[in-house]
Amino acid sequence: MIQRRHALQWIPVLALMTGCSTLTGQRDPVQVQLVGLEPLKGEGLELRFLCKLRVQNPNEAPIEFNGIYLALEVRGSAFATGVSNAIGTVPRFGEVVLSIPITVSALQLARQAIGIYQSGDRNRIDYVLKGTIGGSAFGSVRFESRGELTLPRVAAEAGS
Repeated sequence: MIQRRHALQWIPVLALMTGCSTLTGQRDPVQVQLVGLEPLKGEGLELRFLCKLRVQNPNEAPIEFNGIYLALEVRGSAFATGVSNAIGTVPRFGEVVLSIPITVSALQLARQAIGIYQSGDRNRIDYVLKGTIGGSAFGSVRFESRGELTLPRVAAEAGS
């Protein structure tokens, strides 16, 4: 009798977990690519850029968002962060380009420049872009994108 009561206590928990999983649904991860960086006016010892991201939604339901956060790592080190309170929708099986201002410490930029100069491969820069596209309590979407920037040959040879 006690075992049966104990087993019955878990039924509401299991039902709640099942309900939550059907609310969020099974989603494929969003695809986020870095498509551009434009310089902005900085202040003091910081540099600012307008980071443009292409967000692709491979799902049958649109993604409503209210804010975005991103962190950019370059060559395995934290490099820049940014936030935007942009509001919008990524349509089902659609895409949008979002612009997020990001901040880079001038000291961090100097460290990266020295690291690139000292490395054997000065033509490529590996990066990782991580972030969150904000939504409702159950609707935030995390993303991670990896890539490689190829520096022009002239810039790479000027550092030699």
